[in-house]
Amino acid sequence: MTEKVVVDDMTMKRALTRITYEIIERHKGIDDIVLIGIKTRGIYLANRIAERLKQLEGKDIPVGELDITLYRDDNHVNEHDTPEVHASNIPFSIEDKEVILVDDVIFTGRTIRAALDAIMDIGRPEKISLAVLVDRGHRELPIRADYVGKNIPTSKTEQIIVSVEEYDGKDEIKIKQLN
Repeated sequence: MTEKVVVDDMTMKRALTRITYEIIERHKGIDDIVLIGIKTRGIYLANRIAERLKQLEGKDIPVGELDITLYRDDNHVNEHDTPEVHASNIPFSIEDKEVILVDDVIFTGRTIRAALDAIMDIGRPEKISLAVLVDRGHRELPIRADYVGKNIPTSKTEQIIVSVEEYDGKDEIKIKQLN
């Protein structure tokens, strides 16, 4: 199994900055925006985008954390195998807000479908958008990202591995060849 770094820390920072500028450009103001990061790495990316929005627009944007474990359709749970659930933390109302879901990679679309179900159980936002650091293709559901940091086409025998400083100790994106 070979691994190759395809995005370094500076390129990753530029991709997140590009996403931030696109968010600003598409909105007249950012007052009704909230960011919700999908656990695990999406939370750190959402916090970085919020920090950059504050630098550029001078406003604090609420950031929440979403755990989609119980909403996934690929958890084949039997009586001996219970998924590990972490609490979501969304300490603000999403009613009549534009929720921007943030995740590290979009692949089949199933994670995002689960996140949409989880969001709708929390409240009724005005709109839901999606920001991802990497779009690698291979959708199984009709879901697309509104904001994309990098498009990295892959084969199904490859895996994208995103590392973030806050969780993994470094910022980089690698492609790993599976057998």
